[in-house]
Amino acid sequence: MYRTVLSLCILGALVACGSSAPPPAVEPAAVGAGQSEGSADSAAENPYLSREGEAPLPIKVATCVVSGSYVHLYNALESNLFAKYGLAVEHAFIGGTAASLAALASNDVQFLYCGVDGTLPGMAVGKQGKIVATTLLGLPYVLITRAEVRSVMDLKGRSVGVARVGDLPDRLLRILLERHGLVPNEDVMIRPIGGSTPERHLAMLSDVIQGHLATAPFDVMARKEGHNVVYRLSDLGLPSVGASVHANNAVLRDNPRLVQRFVAAMAESVQRTEEDPAAARQALRRTLDLEDVDALDAVYDEVNRRSNRSLAIPTDQLRALIEDARAEGTPVEIGGPEDIATNAFVEDLQRTGFLDRLWDGKPRAQ
Repeated sequence: MYRTVLSLCILGALVACGSSAPPPAVEPAAVGAGQSEGSADSAAENPYLSREGEAPLPIKVATCVVSGSYVHLYNALESNLFAKYGLAVEHAFIGGTAASLAALASNDVQFLYCGVDGTLPGMAVGKQGKIVATTLLGLPYVLITRAEVRSVMDLKGRSVGVARVGDLPDRLLRILLERHGLVPNEDVMIRPIGGSTPERHLAMLSDVIQGHLATAPFDVMARKEGHNVVYRLSDLGLPSVGASVHANNAVLRDNPRLVQRFVAAMAESVQRTEEDPAAARQALRRTLDLEDVDALDAVYDEVNRRSNRSLAIPTDQLRALIEDARAEGTPVEIGGPEDIATNAFVEDLQRTGFLDRLWDGKPRAQ
């Protein structure tokens, strides 16, 4: 069992707009090598392709956790999708949102792919860049508990675990407990035990804690072990903005065309991930070193359920997150969503007809 838990270590827990002036109009790209005028990737249909003979632009993108919910990036990297958009992408993992945002602000990375639920407090204070696309919507967390705990109320007198005080799971657990009339750290202890999701899961198996928040595939894993999934945090109805592309101020100022190409590539990866499950599962299998078929299915199904085909950043959800951060005492230094997010790049995908051609009127896969 310990080996099974460790094999899932890199899945981790997920941590977690108004339009500004649009970027310069994207010039129709010349048909690149290996592309024909009649292909789906002709310049007439995809104005974001690299030009013939154009040297790839080297860029770095970081993720703040290693998670199955980031399959759209993994799939794009695995299939070398960025290359046709003229990008040579290097991927780095930088643990935690604070360190990730610092790397973004210093231009050590040009893009950060992370949940806005986690990055928002730092973005509201630091203005390290802007959110330019959202690929996933909604909260992915579930509350997993030991077999003897069959409801949230059964946690009274027991403990739940988080990585650290103040992180997203800690804030969510406090809200969940209060919604059920339980006082955090009086009726139910919230224990900061560090580590990642697998370590907290092992702590639960050892009865050090009796519950913790996790994402797929830990719900599948818990049930196989005879434990329970007693609550889906999406049922709280809280504002949420999931996995999103953050671009730093330097690249937004100096090379908006590069940002546009990156966003276009991510839009295509969302489409590929949904329409080619085998390739998406392979990307998950290789990136996460995960072989359990049920676990792979759980991650893939969860991502497809929450995928955002338009990549549009939900302004109302972001505004609500900002107000929540302010209410919780975060020294918010922004006026509103427009200060840390722009839908200009995804609006360009719609303006050029790129998204319509990409999906060709296909209904969402079930």
